[in-house]
Amino acid sequence: MRGLADFLSALLRLFQQWARLVTDLTAWQQTVQAQPARLSEVSDFGSNPGNLRMLAYVPDRLASSPALIVVLHGCLQTAAGYDYGAGWSTLADRYGLALLFPEQQTANNPQRCFNWFEPEDSIRDQGEALSIRQMVEHMIRAHGIDRSRVFVTGLSAGGAMTSVMLATYPEVFAGGAIIAGIPYRCATVVPEALRCMFQGHVRSAQDWGDRVRAASSHKGPWPKVSVWHGTNDLTVVPVNAAEIIKQWTNVHGLSASPSRQEIVDGHPRRVWENGSGEVVIEDYIIADMAHGTPIAITSGEERHGVAGPFLLDVGIASSYHIVKFWGVVERKREHVPALEPQVDQEVALGREPSAGTWIQRLRAAVTRALQGIGLLK
Repeated sequence: MRGLADFLSALLRLFQQWARLVTDLTAWQQTVQAQPARLSEVSDFGSNPGNLRMLAYVPDRLASSPALIVVLHGCLQTAAGYDYGAGWSTLADRYGLALLFPEQQTANNPQRCFNWFEPEDSIRDQGEALSIRQMVEHMIRAHGIDRSRVFVTGLSAGGAMTSVMLATYPEVFAGGAIIAGIPYRCATVVPEALRCMFQGHVRSAQDWGDRVRAASSHKGPWPKVSVWHGTNDLTVVPVNAAEIIKQWTNVHGLSASPSRQEIVDGHPRRVWENGSGEVVIEDYIIADMAHGTPIAITSGEERHGVAGPFLLDVGIASSYHIVKFWGVVERKREHVPALEPQVDQEVALGREPSAGTWIQRLRAAVTRALQGIGLLK
């Protein structure tokens, strides 16, 4: 009876929290809608058995071997709202990345949650999981994506769906980032899903790992995994982060103990290295953070995103650190006016650049400075 009482108490707290957030979310969506539209909808990408919307963002200048990041929003959110808050399209401009934003429809789930707990949506080649896979394939073919550089991340139900995609299509994704999410196959029905969220399921690492290995015929190598969670999360309790770590350390054949610990932007980071010394798993457990994606209102290269419902300014820019963990930031792209190479060509030829080319050089420098502090994209 005690367990039932705790469960009902947690459910009541969630309803109260979401009731307060409805007003905030309405104002938030109005703010998002007032912004210039950045995402474009793609309608013809496959059979779409999960009945999801496909939205995408591709900057004008992609990297020479572009990466693709699949971004999955949380419950009550939209793709555009999550992008605006988490700042993914800003990072896409900065590093020449392509972005894919699957979006849930209220016809599938009234709260816009991805149905990570439904067997028909969380098994390979079925439902929502297959719809997302079809979107990925469309993006790869349409934009020349490097198949070795496809990643997936998400918040809450999007984080749980990230677990689904990493488990069911491990050969597709080089890495993932699960934010306030849930281990793969924690639940297969709604009551069990609520229990995972409010209480968590504690299982052995072997059990969790077996659930991933049973999701496909893949034998490795396995995706890199980044895990983010707040200690004050009442919507998806923090024990889920520990269980996700157990699941993926087992899949990678690693010890339960991290290889090392460090402090990043004032927050603890633990990392697990494989036999080659490569970091393949990391976690950030953010003290006193509630349910949401960590962002930082900062300047410089890490600047992106806007605080809002489920987008929490706790002093660390999770989107930036996630792409850094994946290795995407190593191929930074700059938006430089087209005439700037003329300056370099004149210098190389031993000529003093003309007034016009000096103006172009100044304009390029100002552009980079404004981008650096987030005033220009």
